[in-house]
Amino acid sequence: MPHAVDFATVSTAGLESSPVAAALAGLRANEARYFKNKYDHTFTVDPASDARQSIDWVTRILEEERGIVIAAPPLEATEFQVENIRMAYVFYESGLSINVMYTLEDGGKRAVGFKLSDGMEIPEELGAFKFARQKSKLAGTIRGSYFVIKNEY
Repeated sequence: MPHAVDFATVSTAGLESSPVAAALAGLRANEARYFKNKYDHTFTVDPASDARQSIDWVTRILEEERGIVIAAPPLEATEFQVENIRMAYVFYESGLSINVMYTLEDGGKRAVGFKLSDGMEIPEELGAFKFARQKSKLAGTIRGSYFVIKNEY
């Protein structure tokens, strides 16, 4: 059952098994606030067991584009469209958040973004990426990186 992410009152619901649950909840709330403010979109998430299609899409892009297989189990995911952009997010037990931004029109921006929760180490499978730091009131220090998607999905 999907639930809306509240960015006014940050909750670890659904993320309790993560060793950095509070930071991951802040990261999730940070994304919810962004989409509410920019697109007036309510950010909802489903448990991983109910979001297989979204998780499989993100997993396929990671594998086919860069040969990346994420070791941590997914806890929650979401997929939605704002304007002409298909978005997908997967939140992992390790504290990792992966998003896919896929513009639907040909020639549009398409990328995979990685965000690391405050307090987590860089996963081995993402060791080749350089991570920039960003401060967030909700999530503390977020480290992020990305790559451009080259193929059609």
